[in-house]
Amino acid sequence: MNLSVSNLQGADMSDAPKSDLEPLLDIRDLRIEFRGKSETVVAVPNLSFSVGPGESYGLVGESGCGKSTTAMAIMGYLGNTGVIADGSIRFDGRELVGAREKELRSIRGRRIAMVYQDPMSALNPVKTIGSQLAEVPLLHLGSTKKEAMEMAAAMLDDVRLPDAGDMLKRYPHQLSGGQQQRVVIAMALLARPSLLLLDEPTTGLDVTVEAAVIDLIGELRRRYSTSLLFISHNLGLIAETCDRVGIMYSGEMVEEGTTGDLFRTPRHPYTQGLIDCIPDIGSDKHSRALAAIPGHIPLPQERPEGCFFAPRCSGFTAGLCDRPDLDLTTAGADHLVRCARWQEMERPRAKLPPTLSTMVQQEEAIDLSDVTKLYRISAQKTVKANEAVSFGARKAEIVALVGESGCGKSTLARIATGLDSATSGSIRMAGENIAELQARERPRHLLQSIQMIFQNPDSTLNPSHSAAFSIRRSIKKFGVRKGRAAIEQRVRELLEMVRLSPTVADRKPSQLSGGQKQRIAIARAFAADPSLIVADEPVSALDVSVQAAVVTLLLDIQREKHTTMLFISHDLALVRHVADKVVVMYLGKVMEKGTVEEVFGAGTHPYTEALISAIRSPNPDEEPRERIRLTGETPSPVNVPAGCRFATRCHRKVGTICDSVAPPIRQMSDTHEIACHIEEGRLRGELPVYAAPTRG
Repeated sequence: MNLSVSNLQGADMSDAPKSDLEPLLDIRDLRIEFRGKSETVVAVPNLSFSVGPGESYGLVGESGCGKSTTAMAIMGYLGNTGVIADGSIRFDGRELVGAREKELRSIRGRRIAMVYQDPMSALNPVKTIGSQLAEVPLLHLGSTKKEAMEMAAAMLDDVRLPDAGDMLKRYPHQLSGGQQQRVVIAMALLARPSLLLLDEPTTGLDVTVEAAVIDLIGELRRRYSTSLLFISHNLGLIAETCDRVGIMYSGEMVEEGTTGDLFRTPRHPYTQGLIDCIPDIGSDKHSRALAAIPGHIPLPQERPEGCFFAPRCSGFTAGLCDRPDLDLTTAGADHLVRCARWQEMERPRAKLPPTLSTMVQQEEAIDLSDVTKLYRISAQKTVKANEAVSFGARKAEIVALVGESGCGKSTLARIATGLDSATSGSIRMAGENIAELQARERPRHLLQSIQMIFQNPDSTLNPSHSAAFSIRRSIKKFGVRKGRAAIEQRVRELLEMVRLSPTVADRKPSQLSGGQKQRIAIARAFAADPSLIVADEPVSALDVSVQAAVVTLLLDIQREKHTTMLFISHDLALVRHVADKVVVMYLGKVMEKGTVEEVFGAGTHPYTEALISAIRSPNPDEEPRERIRLTGETPSPVNVPAGCRFATRCHRKVGTICDSVAPPIRQMSDTHEIACHIEEGRLRGELPVYAAPTRG
């Protein structure tokens, strides 16, 4: 594949082959405005890039940088207020800006298709999967209904959905998130489009489902020679799937280049900052600190003169970086950068935090023993959400719970916090068994000692009250401070602790960014001076920069307060960075538990191996590793397999014993246990997944 199709403004391309001068998608000087009655918002002031035939192009940036708006402009979906005020969008030589609706309809779906972040936004809940898929060939290819259904069934096989005939009869709500996303991809590919727009297509999916979806897109791209415009803030995913990458910031391109070159030697400070925000599998919190980018993307009306990134850049120089004529310049072969100082900028490195004394971690903070949670849904059917789950956490330790959706992580969190109760087993904390006590039955000191940080901060904050309302309420409820002046002083201390200005205290949640709201949620959780924090996917909905800032903040506070934390996440690279211990769960059971070094090291459970292999790395020089594909769906928690629960999907299955006999617990060390039929010697002989060579 030729990688030289690029936005080379001012470069000499006279010797380039003719095919390189004819990109499939060519966007030039694009300006997108949203015009209201009182003001006009310039979402994208000036943007140029191109995508070649058969090429995969990644468009990267934080929320609000204009990525999705650009995709919508290509499709002609800017709504009643959106206007392309200037510039050109040419597709296969045809100008789309100003084209008639009839002409756009002939291109949309047929030549250009889009896969959205939320599959349910593309699926009609009252129509079957078959009827929705059949619409594409009926409308765009002139097929008969029989032909359309046959094509739909064949495409479902292509996207590896089991039993296509049955799947065609189902409704969207009867499918899992991963299945819904595969249906949307099938729908987009049915008309064999030349260009596929992918807008965060894997956000919210499990790491294994994400890996399967991305591998599928790559396979179908090769089969149908489809060009991809991949929009994402997941840099690891972009690094492994795209030929070229464009970095957007506040509506303009700040850097563009081939993927290997851009990730190996990023020139723009913003690109460097994004890459330094990402945790990687090869390091942890003791060997590397995540470096968050300070500040936030400016609102359109607040863009500074010259470099839009200047207010957040440590290398800003007056008279140079604030020039109005700051354009993209050549920074190497097929590499462009919008920075006046890129040749002299030094890449900053975050300082490592001090190591926590091991003396602090001697005391047991919480101990779970054979915790089981059953939900009876009928006289004959029972859902096994958790079964005989056992692990412990010491004071100031971070224990990560990992596994795919439905494995029982959040159920355990609800039981620990008293939002639900266990059917049997014990959770001992401060000498008391709290497993079967819901929050309303717990004494005040136990309620105070366990606090939760939710995935979505909006579920914590009341939109009708100020941001600090929930913080004040927690301080009052648990009597941490008495008197109005003391309470307000404590609010200021907590806001300072989460790096927020006291001025945000009186703002409504709607006036805060996602990162600010999550910091308020963290302040609320620590307001009660808890000894245990349960963090359920606390950063999964945040941009990588905000994520790095919040994770660093959590680690700083946890280290300072010596708080124990149960950290629930499906991001294994983040878990590698954050955790001291890891508990791997599958279908309600613990498959493996140990220190982070043991679980991410040699000799792991096949399920853990598959989870780790699905991690995408932004490091272009990392040794290639085996990608383990898990086939099939997770069994129903109503009808769990009699033997090993992972046996139906296991790539290292020993034999029929895996289907009929529960696996023994292999004691790999004092702290490391694996539930598996594979012999201990064979388990110990396995190299770490990220260090293993690709098997033939």
